[in-house]
Amino acid sequence: MTASTKTFLITGVSSGLGRAFANAALQAGHVVIGTVRNAQAASEHEALAPGRAHALMLDVTDFDAVAAQVPDAESRFGAVDVLVNNAGYGQEGVVEESSIDDLRRQFDANVFGAVAMIKAVLPGMRERGFGRIINVTSMGGFITMPGIAYYCGSKFALEGISEALGKEVRSLGIHVTALAPGQFRTDWAGRSMDRAPRSIAAYDTIMDPIRSARQAKSGRQPGDPAKAAKALLTLVESDAPPTRLFLGEDALAVVEQKLDLMRTEIATWDAVSRSTNFD
Repeated sequence: MTASTKTFLITGVSSGLGRAFANAALQAGHVVIGTVRNAQAASEHEALAPGRAHALMLDVTDFDAVAAQVPDAESRFGAVDVLVNNAGYGQEGVVEESSIDDLRRQFDANVFGAVAMIKAVLPGMRERGFGRIINVTSMGGFITMPGIAYYCGSKFALEGISEALGKEVRSLGIHVTALAPGQFRTDWAGRSMDRAPRSIAAYDTIMDPIRSARQAKSGRQPGDPAKAAKALLTLVESDAPPTRLFLGEDALAVVEQKLDLMRTEIATWDAVSRSTNFD
């Protein structure tokens, strides 16, 4: 191992982007502690690079377990230099058909679990004066789409926390980036998606085409997870990483569209916006 070798803690390395991130970091010579949910996934991860790939059996929504197991893992495998909060899933369903429990589960996995992981590694990073925290959000953390309101809400929340946290810790040598992918060829839209049952006919014209198109496109998305992992490593090695990094031409296109719409709406409603101060 070289002087530039880092210890990564990546959540959700069993599949998708998490697996690609772990593979790339290990191939670059780094140490990877990867969270998994079962023994088979643990064995598969550790087999990638015996002695450098370490599995941590952990559910990020078990916040007490996170607080206890992450420091223990650091004592066994090395202080965490890079935290990649990748674990999470998508919830599909219009708001009226999706339960409050659906919302809680979505935020537990995509927001509260990520924050629990951050809080577990921050003391060590602060004491050492170095750290990289990369929160995997989504283009859906900046733009929105009907039928995944809870998912977008969770990613908006993680984007906001990431940006504010970055301002809190930058002077301590810790950089925080929200990594916002577009459509990548993972199981996100397939077996990993939690879909609320359809029950209200009024939403058929909105929801039925969306659900069908998403299922049909699963496995055919334009984004290459291996190339996303290469971008992650570039981000980690940067001395001035961005607050937010979008991945994919599709993400850039819809973000630019939203920015244009926002500029137009701001200009249209400028007088009303300025009318609210005391005279």
